[in-house]
Formats: sequence, structure tokens, C-alpha cells
Amino acid sequence: MAGQVAETDVGLDRDVFMRTLVRELATSLESVVGLEEASGYISLVGQSVGSQINASYTTALNVERLTREQVADVLVDLKQRIEGDFYLISQDDEKIVLGSRSCPFGDKALGRDSMCMMTSNVFGIIAAQNLGYARVELEETIARGHAGCRVVVHLSPRLDEEDELVTREYYGDAAQPAGTTTPHAAATAPPAAAV
Repeated sequence: MAGQVAETDVGLDRDVFMRTLVRELATSLESVVGLEEASGYISLVGQSVGSQINASYTTALNVERLTREQVADVLVDLKQRIEGDFYLISQDDEKIVLGSRSCPFGDKALGRDSMCMMTSNVFGIIAAQNLGYARVELEETIARGHAGCRVVVHLSPRLDEEDELVTREYYGDAAQPAGTTTPHAAATAPPAAAV
């Protein structure tokens, strides 16, 4: 009997289990506290993960801070390592633009916008810890039903406060080496998602 159970095709492995777990946590949070607050909670996790990932890359590259070009490479590389098909669209002194053909959470992200806060926070924290500031704009996301993701990491503060775009800002402390600061994320819209 045990052999029969072990041979069944139930589509379950560690990866599927973990993605399902994250989705159900996001679903529970969204249904209990709402999308904005759930996004805030997930942002806290993303900030911690972003700091850890940043420390791993700066240590591996033996640098205190990453350059803008290295930040762009790291953002693509980290997503590739977790099976998110991210690629660099463009970069300059003002912004880094990334696209993606798949989400690391796969179909588990569909309809769960709060899960996108992991990407926003990890990208924002890494950019801010190394470049001093980042504002992440999730222009298109698979979670919202787009064919892919388009993420813009702005590297300078927004001058037009009338702008209606939903973005999150991240600040680093340029006086301290990367990895020793804890940049904070501040949602510029919607306000309830501030952490």
C-alpha cells in the first residue's frame, strides 16, 4: 500500500508546497486585513530578504557597494536563480527597467497582488542600500493578469507629487557600508501600505 501511495501523481514537491504556502498566507492576509495591509506585511518580509540577498552578493563580489550596473545584474540574476525569467530592458542614471516572462511563484501569484511586494521590496532594498535611493514601480504584473511583468526601479526621487502612479520608495544611508543599513520602505500610494 505504501508503494502505491508513493507512486501516485499528485504534483507535489517542495517547490510546489512552498509556493502554495506563500499564496495561502497572502490569501489569508488579504481576506483578514485587506490587500493594502497584506501588502504591508509582505513588505516586511521582502525588506529582510532583500537585505540578506544584498549582503550575499556584496560579500561574494567582495565590494562594499554595488555599482548601478552591478545592481541591475544582481536584480536579474537573483530572479533567474529562483526561476523568475527576468531580463534587463534598459538602464541609465535615472532608472533600471526590467521585464519578466514568468513569476517565481508561477500560477500561484495570479490574483494575489500582495505577493508582488516581495519583488518591489527586494529590488528596492538592494538598489537603495547600494545607490542611496530607489522608487519601485510595478507597471505590469503577472499577478494582475498581464502576460509578463514590467518593473521600473527609479533611482532619483519623483519631482511631480501629483503623479498617480503606485510606487514604493526606499532609502539607504550612503554614509554606511552596504549591508549595515536597514533602508525603510515608504509607500507613496496607497498610504495604508506603509511599513
